[in-house]
Amino acid sequence: MRCTSCGRFSWAILCAYCRTKLLRPSVSKRVIEGGFSVYSFYHYEEIRALVDAKYYFYGDRVYNTLARLSYKLFRPKFDDKVVAIPIDDHTRHDFSQTAILARHFCQPNIDVKYGTLKATNHIKYAGKELAYRQKHKRKFRYTGKSGLKVVLIDDIITTGLTILEAKKSLEQHDCEVLFALTLSDAKD
Repeated sequence: MRCTSCGRFSWAILCAYCRTKLLRPSVSKRVIEGGFSVYSFYHYEEIRALVDAKYYFYGDRVYNTLARLSYKLFRPKFDDKVVAIPIDDHTRHDFSQTAILARHFCQPNIDVKYGTLKATNHIKYAGKELAYRQKHKRKFRYTGKSGLKVVLIDDIITTGLTILEAKKSLEQHDCEVLFALTLSDAKD
């Protein structure tokens, strides 16, 4: 098999060289509307081909590797129970990239609640302009418990509209959304 990143022969989906030398995550913080914090590990252009693996049968292995590399850098301590909620964790291509990311964020005092925040409008945002995104909202439906402390999980932040809409949906159920965590940030 070949490394998905560099093409070298490898037993793993990403070779040891890429995992240790090329794919070096670093935590960055982006503040979006209303002072809401979103933490990311890579700039989108650095891992674009790997993020796009979500469209292929091998994407789950890529996302598992990226999550392992990234989340070991970010281990916040919480005194109270916190719930990680993946944004729109529908299974597409036999896996959900946001569910994979959320599973790797799970740690003491952080539980994951799958399948509770789903988009009712399944429009694709990839490659779309801001005006298009603003006009075609995701229309999230939250079916989990009210009054939770929540960390939102997504694979990429572009404009921040999806994360803000998900946050608003949770706040309508008296949930306190602490911050969002994404694999990559597409901001230039």
